[in-house]
Amino acid sequence: MPEAPGGAARPPLPLVPRLPAPYRARPATRADADAIHGLVAACERDLLGRAETGPEAVAARLALPGLDPELDTLLVHAPPSAPGPRLVARAWVHAGRRSEVDVHPAHRGRGLGTALLDWTEARARRAGGVRLAQPAEDGDTAAIALLRSRGYAPFVTQWLLGIEVPDEPQVPDPPAGVTVRPFHAGDGHAAHRLVEDAFQGWQRRRLPYPEWARLTVEQAAFAPAMSPVAFAGGEMVGALVALDVPGSAEGYVDRLAVRADHRGRGIAGVLLREAFRAFHRRGRRGCTLWTHSATGALSLYEHLGMRVRRSCSVYARTLTES
Repeated sequence: MPEAPGGAARPPLPLVPRLPAPYRARPATRADADAIHGLVAACERDLLGRAETGPEAVAARLALPGLDPELDTLLVHAPPSAPGPRLVARAWVHAGRRSEVDVHPAHRGRGLGTALLDWTEARARRAGGVRLAQPAEDGDTAAIALLRSRGYAPFVTQWLLGIEVPDEPQVPDPPAGVTVRPFHAGDGHAAHRLVEDAFQGWQRRRLPYPEWARLTVEQAAFAPAMSPVAFAGGEMVGALVALDVPGSAEGYVDRLAVRADHRGRGIAGVLLREAFRAFHRRGRRGCTLWTHSATGALSLYEHLGMRVRRSCSVYARTLTES
């Protein structure tokens, strides 16, 4: 790191990619969350016919522990004279391992996606990353072609599942010796340990509690009344973390885990049905969740009546020296 006058180390400078004229780029700030959400929603409406990502999820990304918006994010703006929204593309890289890129539908085909992909790789290298992953909707043929042309290959498939709940669902009794109740204040650390233990078989790193909490129980949309937890012998053996996103007609299951020595007993099914019922009583007539191929849970959700609505794949490549 270069030294400032007097011997003090200068902080690293943000990377700024070369963009086609007349676009300009700058890092994001947390005040940009609404504009970023508008961009993401426009991309989702173009590809999926509807917006899926809520504003809380965008704000949570900008607040991730270990993400420095000044260095790890980039926003691309059109000139004030251009029609439509000013923010037309964005990218971010977290911990040198994960990245996302979005380009507004009206500004595709102008080289912005390629420039931002270059930027994500350069930023990941500078952060010490050796392998970079990026998601792409399975129907986004242009994004997939770009990623494949750069040596990215899919390694996991993700599915968004949904279920309609027009009538209040029946919830079976939990297995013998297991009790189920809504999430209480103070359950966060036990739920964190349980979820991260369950996810360690496929998750690339264990999330520390502050990062996990920021993404789950500290979100404004976190719904403790819709987040049942299961206990056996005084210990938490199952946990479901649900979000009740304002303006959504459906509830959202963000995390679901059962301790390894209690799997196969039907606890996950009880927790899901409890969440469906709680959301129904709140006026939500459906529920959604994401899962992916590494968890092996797709058949469980389909058995409970959930159906795949959307799929995407995560592509990754090993980074080489530029």
